[in-house]
Amino acid sequence: MPTATASPSSDAGQLAPLGATALLRMRLQAIGRELRENWRIFLENRIGVIGLGIIAVFLALAVVHPILMATVWDRNIYDPVLGFDPSVAANPAPPSVRHPLGTDPQGRDVLSQLMFSTRSEFALGIIAALVTVVIATTVGAVSAYFGGWIDALFMRLADLIMMLPFVSILIVLSALFELQILELAVLIGILAGFGGDTIVIKAQALSIKVRAYIEAARVAGGNDLHIIFHHIVPNLLPISFLYMMFTVTDAVFSEAVLSFFGLINLRMSWGLMIHLAEVNGYLLRLDTWWLVLPPGLAITLLCSSFYLVGRALDEVVNPRLRRR
Repeated sequence: MPTATASPSSDAGQLAPLGATALLRMRLQAIGRELRENWRIFLENRIGVIGLGIIAVFLALAVVHPILMATVWDRNIYDPVLGFDPSVAANPAPPSVRHPLGTDPQGRDVLSQLMFSTRSEFALGIIAALVTVVIATTVGAVSAYFGGWIDALFMRLADLIMMLPFVSILIVLSALFELQILELAVLIGILAGFGGDTIVIKAQALSIKVRAYIEAARVAGGNDLHIIFHHIVPNLLPISFLYMMFTVTDAVFSEAVLSFFGLINLRMSWGLMIHLAEVNGYLLRLDTWWLVLPPGLAITLLCSSFYLVGRALDEVVNPRLRRR
């Protein structure tokens, strides 16, 4: 009785998935090794570790606040917007055991306001940074790849945005339209994405465009979109995420300025806390320092922490700095 033999086509069908799986495993291992090496380089930079520690503290404040409101604090007293403590004789009250950072002129707990606003600041910064990364990376890659009138159009737009004062544009737009956190984050992301970040990322994309594997992909039949989004954009992501850190800093600072002028419709933010102190005449008074110092210090520390992390990441993604 003849024995059945496996056909070559069936063997190839069995080996192909194995080859694809092995290739995927090798790629994941290579990515893991690169991430571990980059993390080691990052930890060697003290300013980056300090910045990351400050960010972790603010994240803890954002996470702990709703827990305190649900378990420990009385919402009628510690609500950051509607709270009021009837046991306090006069407001604003200085720091005490019951209110570690005192109360504002409306009798609301300053510490609760500070912790509550942290969530808004993180949401604003992250959304603005993500919008910036998507726009700047895409526009930079497209400009570098096609060149010609497409490149000229985007670069002149970037020059125009860079020439105009960033905060002044936001002030004018916030006076014309009612802005909240989401709208402000998207607006900041668009301005930053079409602005200076595009020029930097386009310069990096130009160096990637002339590499051998780009030409190999073109010879293999890859179309323009495939080459841009499968070969150029992935190699731009490290520098894109570097500038993402700086966008968070710009977003937090811009929100503080707009809130100080009362141009944003927010429940509570660090800039709004300073604005309320100014409106009630407590801005430059040393005897009511708790109304201005905590939010002002929070803005400074959070902006500085993302800047420090960005500077540390610069050494990770920049081989010339790494060799130093």
